[in-house]
Amino acid sequence: METMELGRLTCLVAVALLALATVARCDPQVPCYFIFGDSLVDNGNNNYIVSLARANYPPYGVDFPGGSSGRFTNGLTTVDVIAQLLGFDNFIPPYAETGGDQLLNGVNFASAAAGIRAETGQQLGGRITFAGQVQNYQTAVQTMVNILGDQDTASNRLSQCIFSVGMGSNDYLNNYFQPAFYSTGSRYTPEQYSESLIADYRRYLQVMYSYGARKVALIGVGQVGCAPNELARYSPDGTTCVERIDSAIKIFNRGLVRLVNEMNSLPGAHFTYINAYNIFADILANAGAYGFTVPNAGCCGVGRNNGQVTCLPYQAPCANRDQHIFWDAFHPSEAANIIVGRRSYRAASPNDAYPMDIATLASL
Repeated sequence: METMELGRLTCLVAVALLALATVARCDPQVPCYFIFGDSLVDNGNNNYIVSLARANYPPYGVDFPGGSSGRFTNGLTTVDVIAQLLGFDNFIPPYAETGGDQLLNGVNFASAAAGIRAETGQQLGGRITFAGQVQNYQTAVQTMVNILGDQDTASNRLSQCIFSVGMGSNDYLNNYFQPAFYSTGSRYTPEQYSESLIADYRRYLQVMYSYGARKVALIGVGQVGCAPNELARYSPDGTTCVERIDSAIKIFNRGLVRLVNEMNSLPGAHFTYINAYNIFADILANAGAYGFTVPNAGCCGVGRNNGQVTCLPYQAPCANRDQHIFWDAFHPSEAANIIVGRRSYRAASPNDAYPMDIATLASL
């Protein structure tokens, strides 16, 4: 404990001496950060597979330092913001571009169009399903064991790392509510479908736990029914969120909360639920207070006209993108991602996280 406190004191002194020093850096709050998810957090993995779900072209990344990296937004994603707040000097790299010692700091396994169910998103081509992402994590852990020399050392490191999992959006957007491609909407009630998704989710989390994951944040599904593409499909006035979609999402999110309680019964487990639905609902309800003037249209790819959901290559985006909640017809803008990322890291409301936010999780 004395060593830890001394380290913190040293870090504080370094920050206090910023006026005298050119650069003062502190170690990250955790040794590594592992990310699982879909296009909301994919930062380049889909660049390397044959898929329609890719964003490695302008105008994506117009406000990102590295340009169009594969992120489905104009700048930072929520996990980029979380990584910064955790104290990492660099963004967590995509698994497709990472190997060797780089894995020790964590990696992003996310894949656009991916879902919990194996068939989810198949109409868009290649994607790395939740099962595939977990398999990649297992491979990464074995590499870490080889680098660190033994299983105990790797397990100890992993037990201190943050894991975030944001799956489920595509299981609704690109499965349950896509009757032209899938029969799940007619075969399952919303309650049955949620139960099926949670059962698969549980199985994959148990594998992650068996491979060392202990501090895990489950990111809830946001208000899919308020995305511009869904407004274009179902909303008569183009502004009213689609209740039948969001009501199904809420059933799934309640299942995630129960899953958190269940996983926390395992030895050493610290799972938490980040209420992205609540956070995004607050942004939409108080758009003006957050500086947004356009809550229901993307900067590009504003609807399903001619099938357009994502931005077309080299399409000119709007000039006032910081005033848009959505970047394209589904994905939030950097400005919205920053708010969600910050509130995921440190809750601004008691309803933002259960039982703790990511900052608290990191401190355990």
